[in-house]
Amino acid sequence: MYSLYIHIPFCRQACHYCDFHFSTTLKRKGEMVKALCKELELRKTEATTPLQTIYLGGGTPSVLTFAELSELFATIHRHYRINHGAEITIEVNPDDFSRSDSELSLTQLKELGINRLSVGIQSFFDEDLRLMNRAHSAQQASAFLEKAVPLFANTTIDLIYGIPHMTQERWLTNIERALSFKIPHLSAYALTVEPRTALYQFIKKGKIPPTDDAQANTHFYLLKERLEQEGFIHYELSNFGKEGFFSQNNTAYWEQKLYMGIGPSAHSYNGYARMWNIAHNIKYIEQISQGILPQEREILTKKDLYNERIMTGLRIQKGISLEHIREDFGDSYLNYLKQQAFPYIEKGLLKNQENHLVTTEAGMFLSDGIASDLFML
Repeated sequence: MYSLYIHIPFCRQACHYCDFHFSTTLKRKGEMVKALCKELELRKTEATTPLQTIYLGGGTPSVLTFAELSELFATIHRHYRINHGAEITIEVNPDDFSRSDSELSLTQLKELGINRLSVGIQSFFDEDLRLMNRAHSAQQASAFLEKAVPLFANTTIDLIYGIPHMTQERWLTNIERALSFKIPHLSAYALTVEPRTALYQFIKKGKIPPTDDAQANTHFYLLKERLEQEGFIHYELSNFGKEGFFSQNNTAYWEQKLYMGIGPSAHSYNGYARMWNIAHNIKYIEQISQGILPQEREILTKKDLYNERIMTGLRIQKGISLEHIREDFGDSYLNYLKQQAFPYIEKGLLKNQENHLVTTEAGMFLSDGIASDLFML
């Protein structure tokens, strides 16, 4: 399996919680699209098999015009083979389709071959959206989904929980509102406070209260219980989907499949090394225009690969295959894993299920911390 990710490093405004690479200055969009196309051309020999997934993320890909997106897809089709039935996803914000100067429509996305929408909703309450500095309103979010879901059966939305002042009642209302649109997939993330974000500064200065882990934990289990009642499968820590609607793109990451990241700050993985592009728009454009890949790389050791397997494996429903650990890393690694995992099995946070090490319901929310104790140091 081979996946392609394209990072669109532009947003109309900065969300208070976001520490991804982006710019709110859109004037160099045209130059950036040409640079992205150039990098796609420069790296065309890396994809040795047809693309199974294509994912446009960011930033906000829906700030691009139809012409700019067409240029990107024309370049992909020119230089890459695409598997029949490939999952082709674009991240969108609702406000980009309701603006008077909008240059993009849902039908145009379908014309490009896009078959999956990832919609940044975050909340159906204006109070939450203002706190996060989202560009859309609750009304725009609902109006957009009413139009989008009938056109794109494979639509997923993002919600954020653990927001200060978010009561259980309001969180449950968010969940019910999301379910009312009959979406087949939902991603939910706890609000995290990253350094160098506006949210971090607001909390530091006492303008808003800090996030509450206990509140976030409660929200998480309320969500899990309600979605499972509706037939959703909790297939990854932050992701819930109906059967047949799991994200193929994200699953490829979690299962250490090969992928290529195009654009500033984008990461790639070729099976033995991680590569990442410079996180600077102007330098990226300048170097790509000279035919230079602005890329750094790290050759992964056996220990690195093992630790990544542990980290991603505990996040997914199927867990870590003990047989695959033995086959890929040897008996010494398998014995070490069993030894490190034993105390967590005793505490009821991990279990051995059909020769797979998986988190229990009690251990699920603690998976990142558990994983760090299973790492080979």
